Amino acid sequence: MIDHTKFFKKVIDSIVTIILYVLILVLIAGMLRILLDLRSVAIDSLEGGFNKIVTNVLTLFIVIEFFKTFADYSKHERIKLTDITDVTILIAMREVTVGLYSKSFGYETIFALSALLLVLGVIRVLAVKYSPEKIRE
Repeated sequence: MIDHTKFFKKVIDSIVTIILYVLILVLIAGMLRILLDLRSVAIDSLEGGFNKIVTNVLTLFIVIEFFKTFADYSKHERIKLTDITDVTILIAMREVTVGLYSKSFGYETIFALSALLLVLGVIRVLAVKYSPEKIRE
């Protein structure tokens, strides 16, 4: 008879391992892209090249946070609220930064993303303050 719990755990572990390898490849590709975009700073306008590099670096930080989240999941078999809020904060900060550089956002969008960042910051602080690990101590 098949033990379903062990089977599901092995499948999930395999999927997480594959995702970790894919994220490593994405990190390498992202770093190469940043290095290639350094040429555009010298060749294109400084503003356009700088915008590309800032966008790519912020995107790379998001991928790094995803990698840390999946690595932590593979080790502890749970996802921490702080990890998810960190990723979401980085995504919102990236969108605000890209919108400000491209001047494509109106004040409403920037205000909404700023409010989202404030709420996520409060959630992050509360998640650290009331962490299950601190409660056990």
